[in-house]
Amino acid sequence: MKVAIVYNRDSKSVINLFGVPNREKYGLKSIQRIVASLESGGHQVIALEGDKDLVDRLGDFMPRVLKGERPGMVFNLSYGIQGQARYTHVPGILEMVGIPYVGSGPLAHSLALDKVVAKMIFQAHGVPTPEFAVLQEPGFDAPDLQYPLIVKPKNEAVSFGIQIVNDEAELRTAADVIFDKFAQPVLAERYIEGREINVGLLGNNPPEALPAAELLFGKDGPQIYTYEDKTRKSGREVGVQCPADIPEELAARARKIAQDAFSSLGCYDCARVDMRVDGEGNIYVLEINSLPSLGEHGSYVQGAEAVGLDFAGLVNRLVEVAAARYFGTPKPPDLLGSKESTRDRVFGFITGRRDRIEKRLSEWTGIASRSSDPIGLQTAAREVADTMKSLGLKPVKEFTNDLSTWTYQTNKGLEGGTLFVVHIDVPLEASAPRQMFRRDAEWLHGEGIGTSRGPMVALESAMSALRHIKKLRHIPTGVLFYSDEGRDARYSGEMIRLAAGKAKRVAVLRPGSLGDKVITRRRGQKMFRLHVEGRPRRPGAPERRPSVFRWTTQRLEEFAALSSSKQFLSISVSHLHTRAHPMLLPHQVEATLLLTYADPKLAEATAEKMRQILGKKGHKWELDLLSNRPPMTERQINKRLFRSLEKVALSWEIPLAREASVWPSVAGLVPSASSVVCGIGPVAANLNTPEEKIQRISLIQRTLLLTEFLAGELDE
Repeated sequence: MKVAIVYNRDSKSVINLFGVPNREKYGLKSIQRIVASLESGGHQVIALEGDKDLVDRLGDFMPRVLKGERPGMVFNLSYGIQGQARYTHVPGILEMVGIPYVGSGPLAHSLALDKVVAKMIFQAHGVPTPEFAVLQEPGFDAPDLQYPLIVKPKNEAVSFGIQIVNDEAELRTAADVIFDKFAQPVLAERYIEGREINVGLLGNNPPEALPAAELLFGKDGPQIYTYEDKTRKSGREVGVQCPADIPEELAARARKIAQDAFSSLGCYDCARVDMRVDGEGNIYVLEINSLPSLGEHGSYVQGAEAVGLDFAGLVNRLVEVAAARYFGTPKPPDLLGSKESTRDRVFGFITGRRDRIEKRLSEWTGIASRSSDPIGLQTAAREVADTMKSLGLKPVKEFTNDLSTWTYQTNKGLEGGTLFVVHIDVPLEASAPRQMFRRDAEWLHGEGIGTSRGPMVALESAMSALRHIKKLRHIPTGVLFYSDEGRDARYSGEMIRLAAGKAKRVAVLRPGSLGDKVITRRRGQKMFRLHVEGRPRRPGAPERRPSVFRWTTQRLEEFAALSSSKQFLSISVSHLHTRAHPMLLPHQVEATLLLTYADPKLAEATAEKMRQILGKKGHKWELDLLSNRPPMTERQINKRLFRSLEKVALSWEIPLAREASVWPSVAGLVPSASSVVCGIGPVAANLNTPEEKIQRISLIQRTLLLTEFLAGELDE
């Protein structure tokens, strides 16, 4: 499991620094000891400061999970940075963002920190506690309590401000110090002459009570555990004896009272209950520490050692009891075990390798292979060849030309099976800035990560999962990689058409759309180049007919008027360039035109109308067809294929919807006898820009979908 240790030590990363500061800190040695203990238990561990950047760092370390996938967990050591009820701050944040954690929730922490409220709750639940009074401000009326008394701040921990007073004068002096230093009311309670013990608690419903530990104060100094004692500034050594040298009947009663105190405040997983025992064997609960110290020499750790739990065993047991509380079992089932279903084994393999999948994605985004970079494209093709070989797939010479197209298949071949189509080029201009791989809580960023890299890694991971369970080689499957998506597949198109004709179903690994959508219908696209040429002209010269530029823009406006949303037809200008001699107006204009369409016949008729608009009179012109990408029509077999995918998605509680797109893809090349779905790659945004990104959870979701698609478990 991923476990993030969250503590407060050095960071002051807050929006504003004010209010009551935290005086409690964990030592680096203790934090490192906990890290090592969790790693020895097989956990993947990170240590983080509990400051304003915590959510982003946790999101990066433990992203959102799928149904049935165990999330990471926080091992909470956080005392807070500043303000009131500081123990509640990090648990409150974790509750808000939905991250499980070890230890009590905000409510229990707040009740335990407010010593007055805690004592009132103890009284209501029959938990014995000394008589007390609350001193609200200086000049208070003396409480009707028998001296000596203990005074302490109402809302602090770690024995801050604690003192024994023997008369009213000492009481007022001690209270004034607390009023001045802590700016809060004072708790005054009857001092219990006798021995001080504490009982550690571990677990839930009910918690297991560890053996009682006794604090040994010696003969010098007050018989209470002060802040100076805890910070080793008092000049004396307070010892701990565990188990305490007390009768078993008394020890059993102390354990039961500790459990009752724990339950009365609604604590979880762990706590330490501090008590005093008078000369007659009466037990009184002083307070409950809802965040017990895991310091090496602390009584909580010694209590665990007394029942055979060494430090590593205690730390890992805390994770187990928290996991049991959240998930119902201390340890997750072995998803890769032989008794699990194929589906569960695949799920466990994929979700258990999130970090490896993201690392692989990082490696792929580091390979530069823009459409205009032949060296980069060959590098990407070699990486594909090595990957396919490692998965046991063999080249298909019939559909490979080593220039623009590379095809591989399993031992069963691709005929009558599934063909995946994915491009290895990144369709960005050579001048566009390069984006390196990075991640945040929700998104993964990098060059080509949506258009190319994310889909490739999702497919590779899906095939790795099926190879892991020794199923891949038995599935008729092929993968066709092409390198000219940025050139409208003009060189690979025919080979894609032929290979797709061999398969029963085809998945084009274009990215999914926002809203967790796949594409079941796409328009076709014709790309034209319009070249218009006239005579050079001086600015201000008399015009018998419009200049080349004016004439061209007028024709372009007429082209645009041919667009029809009802007929799913549009004409747009994607590029416009002019050429002119010095000091003269442009004499050449070149425009790139995009004609998107659903009906090929209507597209042909529209192209003819464009030529008619240009006419025979006016400037010299040429209209050349650069590429034609056929539409992906929404055939009945495609609808059935989507419904099967949708059924799989619902079983994983993965959102999935379908939509139509105005942008073309090679899905339009798939013959009508084969079913096809497009946009089955991870959900992406900012496509074909340097800011491209994919949804982090979608990478895992779509990998699962591809795995079942690949396994042929969809009902067509």
